[in-house]
Amino acid sequence: MPKAKITFDDIEQTVNVPAGTRVIEISEKVGAGIIYGCREGDCGTCMMHVTAGWNNLTAPSVLEEKILRENLAGRHDRLACQAQILGDCRVKPA
Repeated sequence: MPKAKITFDDIEQTVNVPAGTRVIEISEKVGAGIIYGCREGDCGTCMMHVTAGWNNLTAPSVLEEKILRENLAGRHDRLACQAQILGDCRVKPA
């Protein structure tokens, strides 16, 4: 299975993960500062900012795009419960 690296800028930690892993799963395990509520992509609590590797995450779903718009998210903001890691990236809480 392909591997990818994700770096959590807020705690300065890099982790090797299997491609396809949701960001929130890794954030929770390493104690990064990305908080969450529903884990379903409906509340917007887990918004994060992608500081590098934006294209190395899965494309946002229609639901995620709706929630991001409703929360006035920036161009490189994503929901950690929805974004899956495909390649190396860096993130921090939004």
